Amino acid sequence: MAMALSNSVPSACIICLSASNQFYPPSSPFKSLKPPLFWPWQKVIPPVLNHVYTRVQVKMGPLTVSPMGFGTWAWGNQLLWGYQPSMDSQLQQVFNLAVENGINLFDTADSYGTGRLNGQSEKLLGKFIREFQGEKRIRDEIVIATKFAAYPWRLTSGQFVQACRASRDRMQIEQIGIGQLHWSTANYAPPQELALWNGLVAMYEKGLVKAVGVSNYGPKQLVKIHDYLKARGVPLCSAQVQFSLLSMGEDQMEIKNICDSLDIRLISYSPLGLGMLTGQYTPSRLPQGPRGLLFKQILPGLKPLLVSLREIAEKRCKTIPQVAINWCICKGTIPIPGVKTVKQAEENLGALGWRLSSSELLQLDYAAQESPQRMIQNIFQTNVLEETERLWGHKLKKSEIVGAEFYQLKEPGDSLNPAYANREKKREGWSNM
Repeated sequence: MAMALSNSVPSACIICLSASNQFYPPSSPFKSLKPPLFWPWQKVIPPVLNHVYTRVQVKMGPLTVSPMGFGTWAWGNQLLWGYQPSMDSQLQQVFNLAVENGINLFDTADSYGTGRLNGQSEKLLGKFIREFQGEKRIRDEIVIATKFAAYPWRLTSGQFVQACRASRDRMQIEQIGIGQLHWSTANYAPPQELALWNGLVAMYEKGLVKAVGVSNYGPKQLVKIHDYLKARGVPLCSAQVQFSLLSMGEDQMEIKNICDSLDIRLISYSPLGLGMLTGQYTPSRLPQGPRGLLFKQILPGLKPLLVSLREIAEKRCKTIPQVAINWCICKGTIPIPGVKTVKQAEENLGALGWRLSSSELLQLDYAAQESPQRMIQNIFQTNVLEETERLWGHKLKKSEIVGAEFYQLKEPGDSLNPAYANREKKREGWSNM
């Protein structure tokens, strides 16, 4: 049965089809769910342009992981991502599709989830692992990287270890793949920072985690924690920062160079800039909620970058998100794009199995530099906090830091709210500070 080309098929693909004067049946390089799933952006693909991902894996400390992971920030987040429990069935399909096609790295956090849904992302991941119907070998190779929030009531290494145990219990797994410190408190609570570092050491020595990592650490603090852990026989496996064509700058490249020199894997979160690098939005067509305000500010200045992304995508018969994710891979990082739907999962998988050329990378680098707008950096990254304090002309108070924090936002001031703190402490199994 003949099928018409989708209206969104890149023009280069249409040229390739007409030149061959031959019909190709629809195909997909991925194992399909039932009913069969096709690429979200086209129905017919010439086989010569159809890159198949062949389960290439990379080393991350003692672990072996896929060159791209999936982020689960949206799994449980109602405020920014509109999560509803009715989405769980599709999220499970997303998980199964990813694992069946070679993705074994999933990033989460104990703070992922809105309000009383805090920890929902971890719970869902644990449930999906237990219910996965594929080979046991594949299930056993799954690596969960979770992050532990530096809440103000986690003041001792023991309390941080308890947070790790709570995450493990929520996921119902014997051992966590990578236990990560979600952000540094060095700029506003230095004594707590040392306790958190010792907590990483303790959870590693107790066998609660296979490896340890950090998130949102600037260059200076990254070197400090690496040296501290190394002196105690604990290798720093990974460093997670915002890294994309929208956040390309001297600090990001310095962090990447430090990671390379110290044998630390850089995990790039928000590789699509919260969706700004998908090509789906314009200044007149914005997402709802808090993201819309951010997009309204930044999108108008991204035209040079989006034009280059679209040009390369059409030439490659790929999509804009696939090109943006592949750029992160070509820079030597492990991107963890967020996924909520099967369509997004399929599209993200299409970023694997091929590489941008050196000339294409240069074109994108130049376009990113020419774009007048940049992604707002996470206030909890240590070097960003230092720069914010310099611009504001004073040392930020805890309330200012929490209020400015965009990425962990659940309810304004959540982590300083006594009722919220008491609820979280009870959830972790202890009641006294």
